[in-house]
Amino acid sequence: MHRDLPTGTVTFLFTDVEGSTRLLHELGAEEYAAALAEHRQVIRRAGAAHGGVEVDAQGDSLFAAFPTAAGAVSAAAEITRGLAAGPIRVRIGLHTGTPLVTDRAYVGRDVHLAARIAAAGHGGQVLVSGTTAALEPGAELRDLGEHRLKDFDGPVTIFQLGNDAFAPLRTSSTTNLPRPAGAFVGRDSELEDVLARVGGGARLLTLTGPGGCGKSRLAIEAAAALVPAFAAGVFWVGLAPLREPARVLGAIGLALGARDGVAEHVGERELLVVLDNFEHVVAAAPDVSGLVSACPNLTVIVTSRERLNVTGEAELQVPPLAESEAVALFCERAQIDPSAEIAELCRRLDALPLAVELAAARTKALSPRQILERLSQRLDLLAGGRDADPRQQTLRATMEWSYQLLSDPEKRLFPRLSVFSGGFGLDAALAVAGADLDTVQSLVEKSLLRFSNERYAMLETVREFAAERLDPEEADGVRRLHRAYVVALAAASAPRLYTAEEAAVSAQLAPDYANVRAAVSHALAEREPDDVGRILGALYPFLISHGDLAEVRAWGEAALEARDRLSETGRAETLVGTSEIARFGGDLDRARELKEELATVQVELQRPNWRAATLADLCELALDQGNFAAARTYAEQSAAAGAGARAELCFAELALRTGDVASAESHGLAALGGLAEGAFNHATTLELLGEAARRAGDVERARERFADALHAFAALNDGGGIADSLDGLGRIAATVGDATRAGRLLGVAERLRETRGRRPIRADLPLPEVPATARDEGRAIALEDALAYALGIGA
Repeated sequence: MHRDLPTGTVTFLFTDVEGSTRLLHELGAEEYAAALAEHRQVIRRAGAAHGGVEVDAQGDSLFAAFPTAAGAVSAAAEITRGLAAGPIRVRIGLHTGTPLVTDRAYVGRDVHLAARIAAAGHGGQVLVSGTTAALEPGAELRDLGEHRLKDFDGPVTIFQLGNDAFAPLRTSSTTNLPRPAGAFVGRDSELEDVLARVGGGARLLTLTGPGGCGKSRLAIEAAAALVPAFAAGVFWVGLAPLREPARVLGAIGLALGARDGVAEHVGERELLVVLDNFEHVVAAAPDVSGLVSACPNLTVIVTSRERLNVTGEAELQVPPLAESEAVALFCERAQIDPSAEIAELCRRLDALPLAVELAAARTKALSPRQILERLSQRLDLLAGGRDADPRQQTLRATMEWSYQLLSDPEKRLFPRLSVFSGGFGLDAALAVAGADLDTVQSLVEKSLLRFSNERYAMLETVREFAAERLDPEEADGVRRLHRAYVVALAAASAPRLYTAEEAAVSAQLAPDYANVRAAVSHALAEREPDDVGRILGALYPFLISHGDLAEVRAWGEAALEARDRLSETGRAETLVGTSEIARFGGDLDRARELKEELATVQVELQRPNWRAATLADLCELALDQGNFAAARTYAEQSAAAGAGARAELCFAELALRTGDVASAESHGLAALGGLAEGAFNHATTLELLGEAARRAGDVERARERFADALHAFAALNDGGGIADSLDGLGRIAATVGDATRAGRLLGVAERLRETRGRRPIRADLPLPEVPATARDEGRAIALEDALAYALGIGA
């Protein structure tokens, strides 16, 4: 035995130079050797001064033993001070034990533990085991919590000498979090929300959302940020492999290294545990809740497609990415620059992170445009690599995982709801899919349905999967029920679309535009055009304001091509809607042809006072085609048929087109008094009066009336009417010499008409000459900003 080695209870001190290879490169061999020799002298002097004995010195490391913990701690502090001014910084580890002493050496786990503690630190940092800290209570020690060290089963409590700030220790104990290969993109607000919830005291936080929405990735990032806040560590427990809820606590215990029960092991330790993929073992929720209650310093973050529904749970719903975040994620994974095609691709993938990442992986073989063209096979097209979680190798696998967890009633309802496009209300689900509230709510809780503003909706990716699960034998029956629901909705809405309620009704109908499209498509496919007519005849004011006129007109023309299957009422309703849509779309000859046929119909229709209204429509068509004599005849006939204020509007427009501005004003005011405020024709009259004032030279009154018309058309979301009002304001701006403002307003109007397929109401009146640059600027302005600009708000 070496006669100088302390025996019995011994405190070991290990030192190691941080960044020795870098220092050698920076200082050069000779200067580094001199610095290394000087640093050893500092260590040896400090050790000898406090009773230490050098045991070994190899390369950049030195091992010493002390008969007392106090001597070792004092020596470590002196070493740190002695090296502070030089280029070399050492990490130091201390641990106390009772090793076996052999010839010139120590043997035992305490020696290895001291070395592992030293290796976990950073240059200038002194780490002290809990055993040593207990023997030196007067030292200034900071508790760094429990850590796991290589080759040691249980956690080790480590303290730091002094209060200087260092990076987290290099231990495997602080966390077993997975290390994703790709960068974390976006989700700044969601990450802040998770951290705020935990920081605010939430101890059981469930991140919910559909498969592929990024719950696990968000949990990893949040947990990594929270590592410094939990002294006993942050642990990840993946539950996907489990099949029995009873095994959840065992999986937690295995991750934590618990031997005598999880609650007993956790005790009062400050721990964060992340439970990933809880949805298939949700029956274990009370066990987790009980564990949190029993352990006052335990926090649990759960990722699940449904909430746990236990006391004390906080829920954070993880939405799809924002569009800009989805594009950034795609480009980061694919290593390509953003483009309009990528933005469209991300939109059609619902901005689901998993779908975006799988699509990005396809860019090794397909361009973004080619991926877009193949999106109808998205569930199989988008596949991950061999190292992907089997549940997420394709979108289909992700959806299948959720589907297999459903109860039988949920499996029956989920596919039926796929017949809805763009969402649905509870009444629609009850009428079409035979839903019940409890099952609908359960699908919401399992993240297969989303609920907002009193409507339910599926992500398109989810809906595509659900549609595949719809039994072919019941599919047509469910679609017929869906079509019947839309027809009934149209019939109930029709009387209110000609009143002051038009704007409110149109706003209520807007979310169901996609359902209208689906119902019409089914009716045409089944060669049952009467339902197309019922929908068009009832909803054409809404469809003109909100729809794609080319698409909507195609519905009507397709129904008219099946005349042999149309009832007389169905033919008439189709003529009502299709003629108006053709007129507003600019095909005046076709509109007149259809309206002349409509005038011969002998049945009653959904449009109030439809005969008089049809004559008024023919008057307006004649005006647009420059046939003023025919226009006057139709106006007089419409007045005789009881058109009332609508006939006054016809006479006002006729007077304006023929240059009688005073008559246009008087007839316009008469029409305005008889039309329901908020209805389309009321807004149209405001625009006409604005134009009458402009032609009369009353700029201020014209501006005021065009602004009122703009407000009215905006409430209706009528792009064509908005454009007509902007034209009027643009002409005024040109008249007063503001060509730039005129150009911007006309540019907005131009873009709106292209988007909606609408012709200008004043097609006979040439637009002023404006700078092309100003027009282009207007085309680029968002509609909300354009309205504010036109009305002088913030201008």
